Amino acid sequence: MSGFKEPSFADRQKAAQQAKQDILNKFRSQPGLDDPEVAKRRAERETQAAERAKAKLVRDAAKAEQKLREAEAVAEAAAQLVRDKEEAVAREAALEAEKKAARDARYAARKKRK
Repeated sequence: MSGFKEPSFADRQKAAQQAKQDILNKFRSQPGLDDPEVAKRRAERETQAAERAKAKLVRDAAKAEQKLREAEAVAEAAAQLVRDKEEAVAREAALEAEKKAARDARYAARKKRK
């Protein structure tokens, strides 16, 4: 079996030059900006971008509407809670008034017996 042959400086230089030439040929073979196929692909990308932007606007509007509905629900719940508290306070005040009236009636009955 033969040993590994180290590439010489000239071989390495030739390989580097060939790689540069291959890259340049690949770049030159690509179609230019005025090519109809490139323009068609660009138009398709722009159309897709416009559709994505439109869909994003629709999603954002739906999110804003949902947030508005949630805020209204929270406000309604808070208003209901306030009404419930007011009713509880009114019931308690009425109960206290009834207790006071009963107490006064008992006091008056006791005074009347004496």
